[in-house]
Amino acid sequence: MDLAEIDRRAFDRVAAARLRGLEFVLPRLSKAADRGVLWFGLAGALGSTGIPALRRGALRGVIAIGLASPSINLVGKQLFRRRRPLLHNVPPIRIRRIPSSPSFPSGHSASAAAFATAIALETPKRVTLPVLGLAASVAFSRVYTGAHYPGDVLAGVFSGVVSGLVTRLVWPTRAPARVANLTREIELRDPQGAGVIVVSNNDPETITDLRTELPRAEFVDCQDDLEAKLEDAARRAEILAVCGGDGTVGAAAAAALRHDVPLLVLPLGTLNHFAKTLGIETVADALDAYWSGSVAHVDIAALNDVPFLNTASFGAYSELVDRREGMEKRIGKWPALAVSAFRVLRHATPVDVMVNGEPRQVWLAFIGNCQYGTRGAVPTSRDNLTDGLLDVRLVSVKRHLRRIRALAVVLTGRFWPFSDYEYRLVESVTVDSRGDLRVAHDGETEDARTPIVFTKHPKRLVVFVPI
Repeated sequence: MDLAEIDRRAFDRVAAARLRGLEFVLPRLSKAADRGVLWFGLAGALGSTGIPALRRGALRGVIAIGLASPSINLVGKQLFRRRRPLLHNVPPIRIRRIPSSPSFPSGHSASAAAFATAIALETPKRVTLPVLGLAASVAFSRVYTGAHYPGDVLAGVFSGVVSGLVTRLVWPTRAPARVANLTREIELRDPQGAGVIVVSNNDPETITDLRTELPRAEFVDCQDDLEAKLEDAARRAEILAVCGGDGTVGAAAAAALRHDVPLLVLPLGTLNHFAKTLGIETVADALDAYWSGSVAHVDIAALNDVPFLNTASFGAYSELVDRREGMEKRIGKWPALAVSAFRVLRHATPVDVMVNGEPRQVWLAFIGNCQYGTRGAVPTSRDNLTDGLLDVRLVSVKRHLRRIRALAVVLTGRFWPFSDYEYRLVESVTVDSRGDLRVAHDGETEDARTPIVFTKHPKRLVVFVPI
């Protein structure tokens, strides 16, 4: 007996089955998944929650469907051209519409599996399991309604799972970084926040719930004079807590280092790269870390003794940040970023620098605090905050470099065949130029006096992390 005969017999068994309650449900579920409507709607619902993990899962799910659907419909179906099953054994109540496209593989099953796999890569089990159940129901409904043979569905599921996993090549999944000396404090922290000073540059209404959770903490508004207020708070606090984006957190980390106090990061900025690397995605995560007393020692990098937590950069990215800040109050941060990137691509020019004594014309440079996982010119994520290294990435001009080629280098890094891209892991690097150099670090820009020495302070910063 060949595989095709086994497939037909399996289909006949499903067609002969009578599952009470599902005669009405499964055909409608199958129809809801037409053209991915079910999954795009679910992605919209998850994205609207504002929960970072759910938003990432929703976006990854849409990307996975974008990979799975063309591969099935434009390649798989046209390659195999299998006929649809005969419907003489399928009760008419189940048959909604007879598709005209080839049967193998199942596109509905591929989209369902792709979305479910993407969700499983990002979200907790309480979300993943219902989505997996829904995806399995859609896949089964394609056989139950007579649209596909079981083999079509299995092939579609396999293709969808592969598409979901492939998304990790272009967008790595986020996981908390490894940190050193993870300990649980013996003394209990005051659950109401006594001894905690919270410095915030957020709107007071944004932190109303935080004031309720930590009624005995002191709250300091730092809409202006940020560094002075952080310095005063760090000098007086037992624990320094900071609300804001990466720039504000970086300034707080510098103050915490100077006064040897632990830092509690409350992720209320736009991107919150450092907090997410610690595994803190929400204020609730930060409070759980505080109440548990779980602290760790992590690396901090510095440029000329100015600490930074994520990356420092010069060249086109510094110009992009300056342009974005000039427009974001008028049109919003993300539109300003898009417009700025377009203008920088058109007008940016390389800067002449000496990198460890070697002359370079640098179009774009990133120096990361610890090694980043991806190998492109733009760092994205880390899984270790204690390696004692700087991640240095340069897009240099060794010969005429057209801007479109520079963009290709930025997107592909060392995989561009004629790349002027350099990647190295070092403990320190010195950059010199004629006069000051415009540098961005943790989203803030400044004119830094050269030579600039980028160094590391291994395992110096004490931070609260979730257990």
